[in-house]
Amino acid sequence: MRIGELARRTGVNHRLLRYYEEQGLLEPQRRPSGYREYADTDVERVRRIRTLLAAGLNTATIADVLPCTVDTGDGLAAACPDLLTDLRHERDRISDTITELHDARTMLDAIITATQR
Repeated sequence: MRIGELARRTGVNHRLLRYYEEQGLLEPQRRPSGYREYADTDVERVRRIRTLLAAGLNTATIADVLPCTVDTGDGLAAACPDLLTDLRHERDRISDTITELHDARTMLDAIITATQR
């Protein structure tokens, strides 16, 4: 299928699909005309990419994680035992960022409160 069909089936625009290709997340075949040719399996691959992005992973991490994921029907699961260590590291990084953002919001609240007095 061509990129327009993949975009339609996944709800992801053309530019993002090209970006995923640049990042090594998608590897479409090329026709002699230069057009990209995607496989039916790329629909599920794009869905996995979107799930991992929503989980807070960046595309470099997704490139490492993606080959070791399986769809359980209830969501993605790690198929490679070593992957859990990487996922826990990413979860800890996100938790640290949440803490930092919470602290920043608290400081802003204090400044706003002091300013309103």
